[in-house]
Amino acid sequence: MLKTASDTASGWSRRRERGSLLLLRLMAGFSLRTGRRAGRIVLYGIAAYFFLFAPRARRASRRYLRRALGRRPRASDRFRQILSFATTVHDRLYLLNGRFDLFDFEVVGEEAMQERLRGGGGALLIGAHLGSFEATRALGRRRPELRVVRVMYERNARKINTALAAIHPAAAADIVGLGDPLALLQVRDLLDEGVFVGMLADRTPGEEPTELVSFLGAPARFPTGPFRAAALLERPVLLMLGLYLGGNRYRVVFEPLADFTAVAREGREAAIRAAIARYAGRLEHYCREHPDNWFNFHDFWAHA
Repeated sequence: MLKTASDTASGWSRRRERGSLLLLRLMAGFSLRTGRRAGRIVLYGIAAYFFLFAPRARRASRRYLRRALGRRPRASDRFRQILSFATTVHDRLYLLNGRFDLFDFEVVGEEAMQERLRGGGGALLIGAHLGSFEATRALGRRRPELRVVRVMYERNARKINTALAAIHPAAAADIVGLGDPLALLQVRDLLDEGVFVGMLADRTPGEEPTELVSFLGAPARFPTGPFRAAALLERPVLLMLGLYLGGNRYRVVFEPLADFTAVAREGREAAIRAAIARYAGRLEHYCREHPDNWFNFHDFWAHA
């Protein structure tokens, strides 16, 4: 069932983000100078602050964890989720600056990526606010020919570009902002060049249709845009997740999700719906397997 995202907005996109660029610069400078271990000490204080003084996010976290865990979440479960979020944000400082030596990466499903690289054509990498999308850079260390560009909504792209400029200015060049009528053509050209284009498909702030599917035991709405773009461009789609496993360990997962290269026009809508349902199913699997990695701190099911 289709419905526009504006009709189902949970309000997350209209909330003012906490923190500031000054704080970000200070934290980035401190962490890069003192090292990851010292920087992580500060994270516990930050996580404790949000655990105590972000009631809306706390309520949403409790609702989600009850679904993912299949039981009433303990305070330790909820704090672990916030700490995991803070850790992945902190680790971006090092990943963006090429400090892969600080981490232990496991890559699952790398053959799916290698197949696309051998074919010379790019693919869409569909991720989620689950773990760290920046973990794809770990694979780029082993395969220099791999380039990943992220596609984001224009307002979010401006925010992220400003933040990245405070951390590592060169990283901002690998972001395409949606909202420009030429954005889809830009994505097509990147794919033709063999670039992998990454998008997150578990929420949207825009005037975008959504599809109602089952997720963690209840109906939830997912945006159709990323999969519709893949269908229009006739491209394969891979699921990509960078799961945080604790300490300095990450597991980067690639899975074939859909292939629109040979889908006839009359079968396109059914193929899009099937791809969204599969995406939600795999996302549910990883949420149950790694419940502390889900970073949507709003009521995901509120407007289903």
